[in-house]
Amino acid sequence: MQEFKNRIDKKSKIAVLCGGMSSEKEVSMRSGKGCYEALKRLGFDNAELVVVDENISETLKKGNYDYAYNALHGKYGEDGCIQGILEILKIPYTGCGVMASAVCMHKEYTKRILSTTDIPLIKSVYVQKGEDVVEKTKGLKYPLITKPVCEGSSFGMTKVNTPDELQAAYEEAAKYNPDVLIEEYLVGVGCTVGVLENEGKPFATEILELRPKNEWYDYEAKYTKGMTEFILPAELSEEMTQKVKDFAVKAYKTAGCSGVSRVDFLVVDDIPYVLEINTSPGMTETSDLPAQSDVMGINYDNLVLLILNSAGLNK
Repeated sequence: MQEFKNRIDKKSKIAVLCGGMSSEKEVSMRSGKGCYEALKRLGFDNAELVVVDENISETLKKGNYDYAYNALHGKYGEDGCIQGILEILKIPYTGCGVMASAVCMHKEYTKRILSTTDIPLIKSVYVQKGEDVVEKTKGLKYPLITKPVCEGSSFGMTKVNTPDELQAAYEEAAKYNPDVLIEEYLVGVGCTVGVLENEGKPFATEILELRPKNEWYDYEAKYTKGMTEFILPAELSEEMTQKVKDFAVKAYKTAGCSGVSRVDFLVVDDIPYVLEINTSPGMTETSDLPAQSDVMGINYDNLVLLILNSAGLNK
């Protein structure tokens, strides 16, 4: 079992931020509870569970906290908003900073930044409000998949087989965000890999392979027990495994991430396409990142300690 040095004084008052105001509130509550209990086991007796609402600034000021452990997911929690509040209050916090959080929450901006490297990306177009969706997608090959640019859990995603289906699929995605990302729909091996840091050096976790029973990894496949088979470590060749891990760390660095992230891939014909970067991965008992870390010898408590050690290093 891997153990890591601790750079945070155990007497520090730590606010474990959870809950929030996004659709992922309940998952965040579970993540926060798990992280809080781990900190207590690690000897951080002054850790407190702080449920985030619109009064969070006042709560943090009154609490006089030394550090914030970010266990929030979704809007306001991993898009730069809570990070900005913590910067203003001068409270060091875990995970990614304002810019990386905001960029990675937006699928199109993530792709634009990653396109400056040799990281493989699926061909796509970005359709903004008022633009002709049929005209914009003329250079893409069907089938396509439509995605809201700033939404998780596969909300608003639709597979489009013919041009006749495109407008309705676009409108479904636009219910969540006025701007929509439309990608070519490829069939391959879906997988995800965590990226962590130890003493400032990022490294990849083991790769988790996802085999959904549905045609693709939609909301039902993600959240219905038995609808997806999880393979850990992923059944990829040794060469592809290393390639995926290398691209994950490269994507993490290119997007300016820090502390922790999870990078999603689709491997098609020996090409590992990066789909997106999640800057605040779930930390529940059934989440991907704890499982990926555990299989490489990093138990849950040491994973929490690693992430805590990133507090204040995300400038």
